[in-house]
Amino acid sequence: MDLFRFTADVSSLSERMTKNSSEEVVDRLDFVRNRLVDLYKRNLVKINHSVMELICAKHLIEFGYSVDVERRLTDILICDVFASKGDGEAIVEIETGFIPPEHALDPTAYYVARIASKISRYSKYANKFVLATTPVSILPIPDLFRFPVLARRADELQKLKLVCDKYYKDPPIEVDDILNGRLHMIYIIDIDEGKIQEMDVETYFDQLQIASEVSTRIMEKF
Repeated sequence: MDLFRFTADVSSLSERMTKNSSEEVVDRLDFVRNRLVDLYKRNLVKINHSVMELICAKHLIEFGYSVDVERRLTDILICDVFASKGDGEAIVEIETGFIPPEHALDPTAYYVARIASKISRYSKYANKFVLATTPVSILPIPDLFRFPVLARRADELQKLKLVCDKYYKDPPIEVDDILNGRLHMIYIIDIDEGKIQEMDVETYFDQLQIASEVSTRIMEKF
């Protein structure tokens, strides 16, 4: 653990992103930065993920949100970024594309299940649910999440549940959670520039059709 290096890195990024920002924005981002430093002291976060959380936090703060990171939602769920503004709440889950070694032989199926699990589990706790990733990572979002709840077919829900059940059993993902899961937006995180590009779900599917085709192919195996 290198606390000095971690603190220097997140402080440098924070200062660079708030160079021309108001005092309120600076104060709100300082809260997030200090929270990340505290979490690092307890060995609960790593620098690569923390940098992305900080960039997402700055983006939301610019839109008037108060932001926390690593917020506990339930006994088993902790979200990456939690933002609130008036009566509205937003959750951002960051995806780095990391695949655990134990899934070296089925990385795509595992990743499809992880994305579906996050949408299904987390989106109920906010008015707005966002997946965030870098330009070098592709999110294999199951196709059914591009459609409204009433347009989601029972057979597709069951197939996706089977995919999730293979990787998430404690507790399992319920069909109703998949049915009601909502994905509102994609954040593309430009770490080098410390900026976010927002992308609506339809645009992401249109530009990255291969990801949709991959997740569909996985579901057809179950």
